[in-house]
Amino acid sequence: MKQNLTITLLVAAFTMLTTDAFSQGKVEDYNRAWNLRKDYNGKVKNSNVQARAVGDSHKFTYTLEVGDSTQTFIIDAETNTVEPYKDEQGGDRNQRWGDRRPRGDWGGMGGRQQEEGGKLTWHQQNHHWMTVDPENDECGDTHLNKDLVLSWKNNNLWLGERQLTSDGVDTFYYSIHASLSPDGKYIATTKIKPAPKHMITYVNSSPRDQVQPKYSELQYTKPGDSLNYRVPVIIELESGKVSEPSTALFQYQYEVSAPSWDDNSQTVTFEFNERGHKTYRVLEMDVNANVRVLIEETNPKYVAYSRNYRHDFKDGKRILWKSDRDNYAHLYLYDRTKGNVGRQITKGEYWVREVQRVDEEKGIIWFTANEMNKDEDPYFIHYYKINLDGTGLVELTPGNGTHRATFTRDMAYLVDTYSSVENPPVTVLRSGEDGHLIREIAKADISQLLKTGWKAPEVFVAPGRDGKTPMWGLIVRPSNFNPKKKYPVIEYIYSGPGDQYVPKSFSTWYGSLSDIAELGFIVVQLDAMTTSFRTLEFEQVCYKNLKDAGFPDRIEWIKAAAKKYKYMDISRMGIYGCSAGGQEALGALLFHGDFYKAGYSACGCHDNRMDKIWWNEQWMGTVDKSYEECSNVVNAKNLTGKLMLVVGEMDDNVDPSSSFQVVNALLKANKDFEFIYIPGAHHTMGDSYGEHKRYDFFVKNLLGVEPPAWTEFEKKK
Repeated sequence: MKQNLTITLLVAAFTMLTTDAFSQGKVEDYNRAWNLRKDYNGKVKNSNVQARAVGDSHKFTYTLEVGDSTQTFIIDAETNTVEPYKDEQGGDRNQRWGDRRPRGDWGGMGGRQQEEGGKLTWHQQNHHWMTVDPENDECGDTHLNKDLVLSWKNNNLWLGERQLTSDGVDTFYYSIHASLSPDGKYIATTKIKPAPKHMITYVNSSPRDQVQPKYSELQYTKPGDSLNYRVPVIIELESGKVSEPSTALFQYQYEVSAPSWDDNSQTVTFEFNERGHKTYRVLEMDVNANVRVLIEETNPKYVAYSRNYRHDFKDGKRILWKSDRDNYAHLYLYDRTKGNVGRQITKGEYWVREVQRVDEEKGIIWFTANEMNKDEDPYFIHYYKINLDGTGLVELTPGNGTHRATFTRDMAYLVDTYSSVENPPVTVLRSGEDGHLIREIAKADISQLLKTGWKAPEVFVAPGRDGKTPMWGLIVRPSNFNPKKKYPVIEYIYSGPGDQYVPKSFSTWYGSLSDIAELGFIVVQLDAMTTSFRTLEFEQVCYKNLKDAGFPDRIEWIKAAAKKYKYMDISRMGIYGCSAGGQEALGALLFHGDFYKAGYSACGCHDNRMDKIWWNEQWMGTVDKSYEECSNVVNAKNLTGKLMLVVGEMDDNVDPSSSFQVVNALLKANKDFEFIYIPGAHHTMGDSYGEHKRYDFFVKNLLGVEPPAWTEFEKKK
């Protein structure tokens, strides 16, 4: 009997010890999450070397961390010499930290993490980014040159005291924005047929400066709304003759750009973006109003116009153009005189990201691209140069990692900093001729960081829905990770076309991914189909199908990770996001509720008809039944699992009514959910209050633990 009692007591004691050791969601876990960034801050030296080219020279300045201070150096690339940099007054450019250290470590969020939804300013110079420029007298006068001033009166243009046009009316008026031809004989502008303004109303319930609420309106154009109709015109200054063209080549408009003069003073160039985005044209109009096509881009789904790049050569005969028409983004040289492709300059299974410079005299293009190196992460950015005839392709930034380069003005030398999530930054000096290494400038020192127990996220790769296309993502574990434990899994999501979102460069801290893991979770993030920069086909899964959000790939990727790591308990699967990520987090519960069990959705664009026009019509096209099929409002009745919705009262990025309509639909469907309305907040993941609620939500619904009382916490810093 005594032996049995002893065994029972030992088992009970062991159970208490193991339960305590393996417990999650406790006060200390919360405090560790809130302090994680501070704990890691300043533990890396030389992680963010910012180089600057010095004038027209082959020299760069850069700053390193030496002891407890920063010291600025100047490097001469020609002589490969380095010396301390002295400012114009002859003083050393040094700064002591004392107990203060720089707050940032290599970009903070790793360069791609769109974490808190990006709080936006309500007004910028009294002009909100959603407001359409009226292009009338509200914009002031236009100074064509030092002598000629153009003004706007009663829908028409005046040149000084002389009325230049007379046929402008309220429904078709002249724009005040105009440009003078190089020979000074003409101006180019547009005539505008204004569309009705779509206004949304805000109630600031709790303003800081008064007791009573404030009411305001914001112009906010949505999918399906009418848009201004624009017609480029050329006006001869001496006679006042207006040359107005036929609109046959730019009739069904989403946007027509302002005409810009060519050097010959006889033609202007402008761009036409068709409503629905299946056709995009670069057009030329002469002073007699004849219009012809220089470049035409078409796609049966959409032309991603926000990625367009155009460079007009000084000879007036050639145009450099970027297009993804062959499933990858590449550069094409157009013969302007004939209006056709002279040659494709870059070719292959890689994606041209940005053109850095075009040297017309030397016939060289510098650009960045990803996917060219098949043995590394396909999203890593490298720098290249190539001749205009398509020969002489040279990689200027070898090294496994994503790169950021600063060139001398003549592109002869560059300072290259590269890193990955798992490897800290290295900064080197390279030749701009062939990219060969001249010297290592700095290598980030993470020894102090490692002493804290910090570990990098794991880069994990697994096939998506088709069983063959690799999906790249991150697995973030808590700092006190124990492989003998079982961990619920939470996915952070911000997805969709236009970019890729998983961090690729080194950081000590990956925002909420790092923080929320400390509560006792495995946190993941990945770029799946519908995101950009792999192939156009990979991205265009999104067409009229934003609800897809790559979920079939995400689920396969997460299952593959859980198969490899048995401690990942995907029967307890959560998801959270803001903005597009908020839409997707709720969509996970509505369309994939058999996999995702709990979701936190902040400031989501829950019905694409309620959101800004440019984002939604770009990927969804004109409004049709697909908008309903993708709507979280329409599909709210399908909710399973646990949901927390968050909205900022003054969100000027996504109309807050988008969230209210989801709430209404959930109420009508008699669904159980939580809703947080934050007075005065803009576009937000939830601010500090919402962050705490998000922690509690997942602790309760995935860990199955009652969250600690808020009064138990030390003051958050």
